[in-house]
Amino acid sequence: MRLTPDREIEAFIKAYVHDLQSDSAAIFAGAGMSRTVGYVDWRELLADIAQELGLDIKLEHDLIAVAQYHVNQRGGNSDGVAKKILQEFSEQAEPSEVHQLIARLPIGTYWTTNYDTLIEEALRAAFRVADVKHKIEQLTSTRPKRDAVVYKMHGDVSDPHSAVLYKAQYERYHVERAPFVTALLGDLVSKTFLFIGFSFSDPNLDYVLSRLHVYGATKRTHYCIMKAAVAADPEDQPLEERRQELRVNDLKRFGIQTLLVADYDDIPRILKLIESRFRKKTVFFSGSAEEYGTWDRPTALTFVHNLSMECVKLNCRVVNGFGWGVGSAVINGALEAIYGSPQKFSEDQLVVRPFPQHGENLKILWEQYRQRMISLAGVAIFVFGNKLDDARNLVPANGVRREFEIAVANGLVPVPVGATGYVAEELWSEVLKDPAKYYSGFEAWIVPIIKELGRKDLEPHVLMKHVLEIVQKLSK
Repeated sequence: MRLTPDREIEAFIKAYVHDLQSDSAAIFAGAGMSRTVGYVDWRELLADIAQELGLDIKLEHDLIAVAQYHVNQRGGNSDGVAKKILQEFSEQAEPSEVHQLIARLPIGTYWTTNYDTLIEEALRAAFRVADVKHKIEQLTSTRPKRDAVVYKMHGDVSDPHSAVLYKAQYERYHVERAPFVTALLGDLVSKTFLFIGFSFSDPNLDYVLSRLHVYGATKRTHYCIMKAAVAADPEDQPLEERRQELRVNDLKRFGIQTLLVADYDDIPRILKLIESRFRKKTVFFSGSAEEYGTWDRPTALTFVHNLSMECVKLNCRVVNGFGWGVGSAVINGALEAIYGSPQKFSEDQLVVRPFPQHGENLKILWEQYRQRMISLAGVAIFVFGNKLDDARNLVPANGVRREFEIAVANGLVPVPVGATGYVAEELWSEVLKDPAKYYSGFEAWIVPIIKELGRKDLEPHVLMKHVLEIVQKLSK
């Protein structure tokens, strides 16, 4: 079994994270993604139909042709196959871990040959608005406030009679559904696709790719993650590997590089690495301040302002909830970097989520805001952390501590600047009591820098340099 070396997978992760940052990444989902949550694949879908035809589905290779034979036998009536799809895919299933991962990634374009609604459901759970296209007439309309488009090029379970089911429909696809082909060709030129849920025997992959020829010598590189072939009989393994090798080379005609993994569990592992690497390019600023301790107010705000500005200059995104006493400095610092070099930096690098101040159930709303904001990031910087209570007494800011708890639960790397005092200093002491809990895997290099962040004798610009060193190393 010839697996893709780790160095090539690492190169793919780096390249795909870069495409995520430049908003040029896309996903193409095959039947394998739905099979993991209990839905059938084409072979299982057509098992009863093959039996009705007097065929053994295990021996058939052109599965789309089997569907065509059934339509032929019924005088051109596809109702049997349509009913089978409605029956199999109308049953409720929860999105898989892979669905959840790709929905959380900042991808705006999803293509699929599946009839189920799992991608849309996963996007909805990630608080994203999906614009679903499974009919030609839907291509000309735009759903308001959408942040993702899901192209279901073979139809949807809600309308099985309009779905692409059998061979004649596949053969006429480029004529009858030409706008989908045009849209997909355009995306293949402008975006980097990751194909997931396909196997080498998947009939959909063959039929889809047969209509997709990007002309010219230069093709955009796309990627496909597949499980390495394992023969049922060990004696057939060399032949199976040779067949796989030829198929991998054939996919290169379409600019698709194949990553072979040992097990399907490797796919969510790779996606988690992509998500983690991407999120580490996003920095969440947590802090509130009524007073600034040993710092005067201008020094404190200049420190926060410059730190935010330099994070943007490192090509990171900055996320902030407009914390009292420091939020404006975070925002102004990021904007200074963005507007100072508008061709180099983008407004998308600043994400602001001001907390609602009026209305019912504010505590519940604040918790939801914190959860959603922090889940966007991979690094969390904590500064100061105090507020006035109802009696106008200075007390620790419990909101900053809550943001620390959420950050740790979401796998963010906490960077408390202990020298700023208050809750930030408390958090600094906590992480150093058990650094392996917070910095597992990179404890050796980060802990000495974290220790420096608690030194109150250091100048603000030196503290900032230490924080930026951490951000830069984590975001590589």
